[in-house]
Amino acid sequence: MSYLETTKDVYKAAALKPDVGLCCTTTPVWQLPGLEIPSIMLEMNYGCGSTVNPRDLVNNPKILYVGVGGGMELLQFAYFSRQKNGVIGIDVVDEMLEASRKNFVLAEEKNAWFKSGFVDLKKGDALNLPIKDESIDVAAQNCLFNIFEIEDLKKALHEMYRVLKPHGRLVLSDPTCEDSIPENLKLDERLRALCLSGALPLKDYIKMITDVGFGTVEIRAKRPYRILDREHYDTNQNIFIESVEVCAIKDPMPIDGPCVFTGKTAIYHGANDSFDDNKGHLMVQNQPIAVCDKTADNLSELGRKDIYISESTYFYDGGGCC
Repeated sequence: MSYLETTKDVYKAAALKPDVGLCCTTTPVWQLPGLEIPSIMLEMNYGCGSTVNPRDLVNNPKILYVGVGGGMELLQFAYFSRQKNGVIGIDVVDEMLEASRKNFVLAEEKNAWFKSGFVDLKKGDALNLPIKDESIDVAAQNCLFNIFEIEDLKKALHEMYRVLKPHGRLVLSDPTCEDSIPENLKLDERLRALCLSGALPLKDYIKMITDVGFGTVEIRAKRPYRILDREHYDTNQNIFIESVEVCAIKDPMPIDGPCVFTGKTAIYHGANDSFDDNKGHLMVQNQPIAVCDKTADNLSELGRKDIYISESTYFYDGGGCC
């Protein structure tokens, strides 16, 4: 049995009987006026973070969500895109699609504004999306892409890039791991299906995203997620896994490489009113500006004592200079 077949079996079971312990979402559920989420959707929230951010969801966007789960994030997306088929949900597991349909009936009973027709549920594969080129404003996936092996992950990212409009946004939530995961755990199909042993180092994860062509990447959150410990897993050392929330924007690729924001800030505190680095960044005296890692490196190379560069916080939420 392939890891993809094992994954289908895991999520078929989770659709037929909610498995609260399957994933552990590290981001609080959005509390929005007039939105009431059915309890079964919360029980079937099979993700490690959140892909819903109001900053992305303006001007009635067309939204694609791959891997529907119990429908919670589809419902949240529909809150911001209240139009027929404004949100498209794709899943390869029939039982999960059917469970979501039933959950949307409950959501209609609890939310006067919501209609099931706001969400178009389709059977489909992340590696071959049944979606037209450049037709989507915001695409998202939560704790799905880390399941894929490297070549399949490349295909999934290329598919997301293909369907996004220029300047469209791909929002992802996945586990990452800086520790070395033993090969026996990587090859464990069930551990991969459970979003554990397929985690990549964050730097490698970001490079795969930018290699596809995304010119801007934002690291919006990074939190502790799981431990693969020696007592419960076949490993001789404890392995620490984090969850990250990332937004990749289909901007043109800059000549000098992508802008990756990891939460760094620069402050000019020199004698003049401002400092211009002659690369498009005007720094006003003692005013903090968010900078991408590339700009932070360029400023650091100047060797100036009157420019402070912070470390990465991995909690970036806009306001960047690039």
